[in-house]
Amino acid sequence: MTPTPEPAHRIHAFTDDALGDLDAVGLAAEIGAGRVSAAEAARAAIARIERVDAELSAVACPDFARARDRAAQPRPGVFSGVPTVVKDNVDVAGLPTQQGSAAFHGRPKAHDGDFAAAFGGLGAIVLGKSQLSEFGVSPSAESPGRAVRNPWDTRYTSGASSAGSAALVAAGAVPFAHGNDGGGSIRIPAAACGLVGLKPSRGRIPQDADYRRMPVRVVADGVITRTVRDTAAYLEAMETLAPAPGLAPIGRVHGPGRSGLRIGVVTDSPAAVTDAPTRAAVEEAGRLMESLGHHVETFVPPVSETFVDSFKTYYGLLFLYLNATGRPALGPDFDWRATESLTRGFAGHTLRRLPLLPRAIMRLRAAARDTAAMFSRYHAVITPTVSHLTPRIGHLDPTLPFDQIMDRVIAWTGFTPLQNATGEPGVSLPWGLSAEGTPMGVHLTGPLGSERMLLELAFAVEQARPFPDIRTAGR
Repeated sequence: MTPTPEPAHRIHAFTDDALGDLDAVGLAAEIGAGRVSAAEAARAAIARIERVDAELSAVACPDFARARDRAAQPRPGVFSGVPTVVKDNVDVAGLPTQQGSAAFHGRPKAHDGDFAAAFGGLGAIVLGKSQLSEFGVSPSAESPGRAVRNPWDTRYTSGASSAGSAALVAAGAVPFAHGNDGGGSIRIPAAACGLVGLKPSRGRIPQDADYRRMPVRVVADGVITRTVRDTAAYLEAMETLAPAPGLAPIGRVHGPGRSGLRIGVVTDSPAAVTDAPTRAAVEEAGRLMESLGHHVETFVPPVSETFVDSFKTYYGLLFLYLNATGRPALGPDFDWRATESLTRGFAGHTLRRLPLLPRAIMRLRAAARDTAAMFSRYHAVITPTVSHLTPRIGHLDPTLPFDQIMDRVIAWTGFTPLQNATGEPGVSLPWGLSAEGTPMGVHLTGPLGSERMLLELAFAVEQARPFPDIRTAGR
């Protein structure tokens, strides 16, 4: 019988090599048992990256030679010998931190940043750094001359800003990869690429100093995976390496938790109207939770109408700061005029509203009080991850006029920024494919420190509704 050809524009690297179709936990077990060596796994991952990256543009900075050397004698850890990549906005010794920008030439860092130092304790083999949108500002990693493409259909964006990591994991080039999330940047690409993406609670994971110094610490570091157990293993291991005082411990999570939770369902955000396929997915997720024994009801969240404007104003502050400090921070060749129009537009937006900035920061901090009241009523909340289906490359072109692209950004990303302001965790889970053949995601959130509950719910979803496989789904 002749095999059914894959849909047009789909690309993946899965093959019969040392990686097979194993997730990170599975590959670590094979390496630990001696059935596969770390060197074999690294060689296979490098070959897979080289097979697909010409089309995906997901790698920002390869580090293959050093990876091969490290794989000869991997460090111990829960993912000892497992190949991975880190996002190119955290510092890794010996590699530049380019931030997805062409406005300067990054210099190799002398030392690991705080995140990379902690991440190293997992024992994974870092093959290089993954691509992102410029300074992580856009939810699509498109820049003049390049775009990180979605392996499910290369005509579409892979989301952002952790775009390269998501594309490589979805394509099977590596089992898991680092991402970070300042407005949805783990969860949005996870939804676009059919993956699991959990943004941890504020303070859960060690961060580089620049992120710790933010007036509102919107960024959190995590991983993008193909299975819930990989995300659970990552959080358990990082908790062991760097305990988070003040947050409820996660511990080891192996499967679903108790039933009888109160779960709220939200279908529209104050910022955007949800399209019909996405709304249907969220409503279906609510019905699944009911079938699993939870109490589910639809409600309107207590989010201020000023939240979107406050978040935009605050985000622009980050780029005003970049304009003022770019040369000492990034290098003497940094040229603000060479940044993309979206980056400059954000800075200009906030400059015009500078007197309103203190109030914007105050409102973002106050959002946590509103959601705390919400979580006094519900254990968890289900929303869309994004408000509409994944757009094609070009829809979020960062060279478009600022107001035009911001309207499009807000229309797509109407849900995820709230947890960045409040510090609460959120996880995007795959929810089948759209009529166009692109993945869809649903989003679970909970109160600060509730990662264990979210993982238990995620395990339940994964068991009840297995995630789509890029090799076979939609055929």
